[in-house]
Amino acid sequence: MAGVLAWISGSGVVQGIIIGATFAFLTAILVMNAVGRRITSTANGWRSIPVAGRPGNGVLVRAASAKALPVVNVFEEAAYWTTRKDAAGATLNGTNHYVLTFPAGQLPPNQAFWSLTITDVVGYMVTNPIGRSSFDDRSKLATKADGSTEIYVQHDSPTDHEDNWLPAPSGAFKLMLRAYLPGAAILDGTYRVPPVVRAP
Repeated sequence: MAGVLAWISGSGVVQGIIIGATFAFLTAILVMNAVGRRITSTANGWRSIPVAGRPGNGVLVRAASAKALPVVNVFEEAAYWTTRKDAAGATLNGTNHYVLTFPAGQLPPNQAFWSLTITDVVGYMVTNPIGRSSFDDRSKLATKADGSTEIYVQHDSPTDHEDNWLPAPSGAFKLMLRAYLPGAAILDGTYRVPPVVRAP
């Protein structure tokens, strides 16, 4: 037995297996990333995968979808958008102040509910002074005179806008918007989530 092990270690078999497995893993990641880019839709900096979760998807699409959104329903049941970028394409960071403006009547159309959640870049909730990590259709958001809704995303409390404040961590973060039983405008692609605009 010792002779067999010595022969294997000296023949390069083990090294070959390790190198081959490493190349296979890296190749799989590259392929999934390429497929993920192909099936991802981006508008106003928000990314979504409308084909995610569909039973007829091939193995590559399923793998790419699972890599981006590990647990996801079909788009007709729950639409997901994520962003780590502001309107100018810069990485979201809590040291800046951002405003997300939904025009009157343009909160995500749905037949169930919607939610907007803030996390760190990995996806974990971040503690903050008011214990708020999301808004949804039950939140008592203030509206402006024209009926629009402004959500303020920043680390420090915005003066006179605390009701619409979504506290951000001090560093990089991401946002996820979800609409359950999304409305027709979402399903046909005409609805656009507004951009996250950095305040001056």
